[in-house]
Amino acid sequence: MWARAGAAVLGLMVLTAALPSAVRAEPRAVPTGAAAVELVRNFWDLVASQQGSDRSARPRPQAIPPGPAGTPPVDLSDLSRPTEMERKLKTALATQNGTIRVTVPGGTARLGDFIIGSAESPEGHLLVVQGDADVYGRLHGNLVTVDGDVIVHPGALVSGDILALGGDVRDMGGEIGGEIRALRSTTIFAPAAAAVEAQPGALATVGRRLAGVFGVFLTLAALGFGLVMFGRPNLEVVSDTVSHSFGRAFVTGLLGQILVLPTFGMLIVGLILSVAGILLLPFAIAVYGLLVVVAALGGFLAVAHAMGETYIRRRMAVGAFIGSPNSYRYLLIGLGALAALWLVWSVFGWVPVAGDLIRGAAFLVTWLLATTGFGAALLSRAGIRENFAGRLIPPEALTDEYLWATPQFGVPAGRRPGGRTPTRGL
Repeated sequence: MWARAGAAVLGLMVLTAALPSAVRAEPRAVPTGAAAVELVRNFWDLVASQQGSDRSARPRPQAIPPGPAGTPPVDLSDLSRPTEMERKLKTALATQNGTIRVTVPGGTARLGDFIIGSAESPEGHLLVVQGDADVYGRLHGNLVTVDGDVIVHPGALVSGDILALGGDVRDMGGEIGGEIRALRSTTIFAPAAAAVEAQPGALATVGRRLAGVFGVFLTLAALGFGLVMFGRPNLEVVSDTVSHSFGRAFVTGLLGQILVLPTFGMLIVGLILSVAGILLLPFAIAVYGLLVVVAALGGFLAVAHAMGETYIRRRMAVGAFIGSPNSYRYLLIGLGALAALWLVWSVFGWVPVAGDLIRGAAFLVTWLLATTGFGAALLSRAGIRENFAGRLIPPEALTDEYLWATPQFGVPAGRRPGGRTPTRGL
């Protein structure tokens, strides 16, 4: 663009230098004031046309040869339906051995930028492909551009209709006898769409989904093992809250999901309104997001922990031999039960109707349990408070039977009821 603008300025300087001699040579032809006005107008028209025509990879201006015998011609006499004309041109302008060939009945076709001089008056329709059409003279017919603009300069005439496909029509003060239509974008020279990949078979789909479920299971198991290793007491409190207060935890989690964004907005507004809070705004945003993620993920792992513990305790109650019941095993069993829902979908998800139903059921169950875990994490303050974990002291603990166990004079205290059983240990 800058090169063309520089050429326009250089042309203006040459024209300005030649203007006095032209005025002296023909003093009666054009008054000096009118010549100056016309010069300024032509300069701005030239700058506008240079800016509009700044497009990369423009082909060299040349005539487009007619198509071979048997190819349908493109009639430009009716431009009232631009989309149909675009379809015809897309078929006709398809390259043949790397060359564009098209036949325009009663007209001509040009490739690249094309200019109709002020002294020219071509007859017939005009098709300009991948270039701008600058009209300074008189065109007796319709004008169509593909991937280019139409610029009708002052004093120019286009007696017919104008259609710009992938460009615009700019009337700089000329005369247009017909209608103006423009489609800002076109697919005539768009690259051919890549071939649609063949749909994978049912076996490949099942394998890919199974791999995804297995990957999520391993990720959650790794995070759960880390949580057990470094925060087992908090995980157990949240897990007990899920087991003892399931309904209350679900309602709390549902309200927490609804209030996550409003609470975040209130926090941001409160920090912005305070003087020192603005400095803490990035830190507060990061901490708030981290707390939400930890609460949601930790609550979900706590739900898996509670499911695994419930299953193992029931098996032990009926006399089944369980190796060493611990939090790691609880997590594995719980996560395996949650993954089983998605494993069923992975195997039968390709079935047209049943697959959607299974996926919806798996999503609903997962969301319900995740909401409950999130609520349990909120109720227990991330495992700090045991108010809803069912760890209250039983009534028999308040009798005199346990008062003597208070350590006095070096006597060891007895284990008070209500604490967690040794099966919770590692």
